[in-house]
Amino acid sequence: MHCMPARMTETRRAFCAQACQAVALAAVGGSLSGCGGVTGASAPTLPNLNATVSGEAVSLTIDSTSPLAAAGGAALVNTPGSGAFLVARTAQDTFTALTATCTHFGCTISGYEGQTFVCPCHGSRFNTSGAVQRGPANRPLSSYATRFADNVLTITL
Repeated sequence: MHCMPARMTETRRAFCAQACQAVALAAVGGSLSGCGGVTGASAPTLPNLNATVSGEAVSLTIDSTSPLAAAGGAALVNTPGSGAFLVARTAQDTFTALTATCTHFGCTISGYEGQTFVCPCHGSRFNTSGAVQRGPANRPLSSYATRFADNVLTITL
């Protein structure tokens, strides 16, 4: 009978356990292609706009050339120090503003298709009110109050 030192046995057990886990993860990953069955979901990329911040307010001027000039438009609005926001113009004088950080894994949501914001990391989809339409995200996006006057959209933080 052949005996191995205790340390070698533990090392072999650990190796075998890790190898089995790796094979299982590879098998699952290959069949699911990531969380929710979608990896790197693609949708048309949102146009990027820059806004200013003053106190607790984000301000964005919307002119006739803006992607937010007409109802149905959407953009990823970037600010210095306050992060990024998903903004959609849902009616002539109505906008929604949401956090651009996906509630699933913290990726920046950058896609927009059919009135739906799409996370590029795992394919979570959110409507323009921030509600989850399809996971893996299971929490809505945070929303912010908006006001539109004199072609300036104000988002209150």
